[in-house]
Amino acid sequence: MGVKLVPLKSDHKAALLSAASDGNLWDLWYTSVPSANSIDEYLEKAKHQLQAHLAIPFAVVDEKHNKIVGSTRYCNIDERNRRFEIGYTWYAKSYQRTGTNTVCKYLLLQQAFEKFNCIAVEFRTHWHNHPSRNAILRLGAKQDGVLRNHRICSDGSLRDTVVYSIIKSEWPTVKRSLEAKLKHYY
Repeated sequence: MGVKLVPLKSDHKAALLSAASDGNLWDLWYTSVPSANSIDEYLEKAKHQLQAHLAIPFAVVDEKHNKIVGSTRYCNIDERNRRFEIGYTWYAKSYQRTGTNTVCKYLLLQQAFEKFNCIAVEFRTHWHNHPSRNAILRLGAKQDGVLRNHRICSDGSLRDTVVYSIIKSEWPTVKRSLEAKLKHYY
């Protein structure tokens, strides 16, 4: 499919920084992409969440060039209620709007619903992150609501978080739609 997900490791640091520098993604005020100043904390948090069974972080790899082009993860894992969130997703600017997100989300959703037997997969993003909101809707997710003043950002501003989900009964139709989209890209 052109893209694969590999477990995120600390030795991906340089490649992640290279991918994030394609577009200076850390400058986007409504999302958090690691920079040279925050990459160590980013990787440590991913490692801690993995060890605590709260997340499964991945590096996104362009198979043709064997190059890391971003990152994503299952997060806020709720095993008892069979719910995952897919988040912390970002891609190098040159890989945005290329099919990379469609492939990644297809792989993550397929595993969530077909291997882990999830009943729902959630997506969350900043109210002002319109590219992310549009990408989530293109996947076939539905908006559940808005959590107003949900978080205090590092700069002290308040974040409204938009919550979306795909539920198990919707997965067959969403899967078919994503497979049709993938034919367009690959």
